[in-house]
Amino acid sequence: MYIETFKVFCDLAEAGSFSKAAALNSITQSAVSQQIRALEERFEVKLVERGRRNFSLTSEGSVFLEASREILEIYNHLGDRLHELRDVVAGGLRIASIYSIGMHDLPLRLKVFRQEHPNVEVHVEYKRSAHVYSQVLNGEVDLGLVAYPTRRAGLQVDIFDEDPLVLICHPNHALARHQQVKLGQLQGEKFIAFEPDLPTRKAIDRHLREHGVEIVHVMEFDNIETVKRAVEIESGISIVPSNTVRQEVQSGALVSVLLDGEKICRPLGVITKRNRPRTPAQREFLAALRGELKAQAIVALSAQE
Repeated sequence: MYIETFKVFCDLAEAGSFSKAAALNSITQSAVSQQIRALEERFEVKLVERGRRNFSLTSEGSVFLEASREILEIYNHLGDRLHELRDVVAGGLRIASIYSIGMHDLPLRLKVFRQEHPNVEVHVEYKRSAHVYSQVLNGEVDLGLVAYPTRRAGLQVDIFDEDPLVLICHPNHALARHQQVKLGQLQGEKFIAFEPDLPTRKAIDRHLREHGVEIVHVMEFDNIETVKRAVEIESGISIVPSNTVRQEVQSGALVSVLLDGEKICRPLGVITKRNRPRTPAQREFLAALRGELKAQAIVALSAQE
């Protein structure tokens, strides 16, 4: 009984609204109030400051929220722990990924994993980098996939791959004739960039700055797909991870040019919550990310692409 009540309390704290918590749990607002009051009476403590306009947790409520999250996390992963005792690769696997990894680096690995472990139910959410970190830290997902991973308290980071950055341009662009270009050749070019707060944008800006190259930012976008579309209509050039433009290069919509003398790679990382035991499903998926897959499965699935 208390498991559902703990969830209602967590939803109330995160939503900051009795009506929203009620909607999330398909119950009435009155039922939410009754369940919170029952918790306060059971533990003899005030958890919520109630007001007509303002809602907040008491200091005891904040401690109770952290404990409730831990209880729910243990309960939600109880099945995984039982599977682990028998070393059974089954259960659920929740993943949060930035868009570029989820759309271009994850699919083949995920296909192989699902083929080898059909009893694992994989759920993938696509988020911006900051949201991936917070979801892993809060226990909302099991694994997070990000580019240029950074060390943060409570999280473990592992690099599973590196994706070279390449110049992309329209086939009619002057730089399309080259197999390789130096960064200096981009001086004064119209540039389609990622938004300034994205890790890939920061890395590209750093390399251009180190080489004294000034480009003209004509557009900024928060995702790789829009960047590619802008380059396709000859709005400018860009620098992107090579894995993200394979299809467009093969079709002839874009030209990919290597950066001469520069090894600019985008590290891809998987983040997990520190000191949390890994289930068999998680261990197998991490192996799939690192490329420890059956060769015949990779060849078979690649042929289907």
